[in-house]
Amino acid sequence: MEKIRVKISWSGDNYCAEINYFGIIATTSKSLEKLFSEIRNAFRFHVNGCVKDGDEVSAEILSGNFEFQYTYEVSALLHKLDGIVSRAAIARITGINERQIGHYASGLHNPREEQRKKIIEGIHNLGQQLLSV
Repeated sequence: MEKIRVKISWSGDNYCAEINYFGIIATTSKSLEKLFSEIRNAFRFHVNGCVKDGDEVSAEILSGNFEFQYTYEVSALLHKLDGIVSRAAIARITGINERQIGHYASGLHNPREEQRKKIIEGIHNLGQQLLSV
């Protein structure tokens, strides 16, 4: 099965998705559920265009034997958690200032790799704690 990498980010008031496959495929939506649907539609449309252009599209892609692998930028991840986990809680579990978490969520700043790892590990640890209840 072929894996198609999709980068999910946050911009302004929308989630954004980007795929690099014979060019860039991009789409946006206010909700993740709608974004996932838009990604599938945009990818199908793009692949049909690639076939018409004579690009060598793999048999797996043509037969539908592929899956999307999503990678969330910190901004999108934090917005995904809105309404589930407060930013104050994320600040406590990561040791990162709540105001800085807000800057990451807005896209005003991008975290260094070390900070990104702290955020992801903190969220995973919180999930493990909740599962143990």
